[in-house]
Amino acid sequence: MYIPTFQDMLDAHDRIKPYIHRTPVLTSSFLNDLVGAEMFFKCENFQKAGAFKVRGASNAVFGLSDEMAQRGVATHSSGNHALSLSYAAGRRGIPCNVVMPRTAPEAKKAAVRGYGGIITECEPSTTSREAVFADVQKNTGAEFVHPYNDPRVIAGQGTCSREFIEQSGGVDMMVAPIGGGGMISGTCLTLSTLAPEVEIIAAEPEQADDAARSFKAGHIIADDAPQTIADGLKVPLKELTWHFVSNHVTDILTASEQDIIDAMKLTWARMKIVMEPSCAVPLAVILKNKDRFAGKRVGVIITGGNVDLDTLPWLRSNM
Repeated sequence: MYIPTFQDMLDAHDRIKPYIHRTPVLTSSFLNDLVGAEMFFKCENFQKAGAFKVRGASNAVFGLSDEMAQRGVATHSSGNHALSLSYAAGRRGIPCNVVMPRTAPEAKKAAVRGYGGIITECEPSTTSREAVFADVQKNTGAEFVHPYNDPRVIAGQGTCSREFIEQSGGVDMMVAPIGGGGMISGTCLTLSTLAPEVEIIAAEPEQADDAARSFKAGHIIADDAPQTIADGLKVPLKELTWHFVSNHVTDILTASEQDIIDAMKLTWARMKIVMEPSCAVPLAVILKNKDRFAGKRVGVIITGGNVDLDTLPWLRSNM
């Protein structure tokens, strides 16, 4: 297993700069007052393809040799990695095959197709996803770019924290969502060198808390098909992301489904930005554990903004 290095992250940043946005860092005095902390939100919802995953996907795609690139790339993903890889492949002019759960948000499926990706649907479980993908890869011979258990992807995600530190002037704590652990691993990769004093805290839905349970147990515990509104955080940790989580993460905090909906709605209302449920989990855990963050400078990564506007969670809860 190759563990990506800080130099890999720097190389990734040089490689992907033409294909990504340097996303803004926003603040909210309302949210600062609510928590009693100084918070800085890194807005990857404004990223190309609407999510941080374009960083890792672009690094993987543009790092391929011409010979490998000809066969295209393939992956399995509930959404943001799928559309990010489709975007990057489209920019390089190579094919992209994606296995997506049939329950994935229609907005994300439409975006994949819009970027030229070819979708094969599977059942909404890790088992089905991996079985269907094995067939797709066998038939296409494409290069597999795992959504998170891939050193190229983690090095790419690490570029987000590098920009954040330059933009914010440093923080005491960094909070990001955790599903498979790609963004958290990239955050660990970068901050452990650039700002080792920063506490890294992962945020997870209570109904998909396998990372929190893994963290407590000291080994990976994987749920096959958890049910949560945070559709981007349903996947389990893998060996590579577990390496970073077990070595560098300070704590994993969880939030209920209602906490997540409330935090998402509050961000829409107060910051006037579109974010998806998975990205509201960090603010949800901060609001639930205010004492932990009070008086600190806190970085928060808003990981994406690909929302199905016809099925907003607070509309569902009123039906």
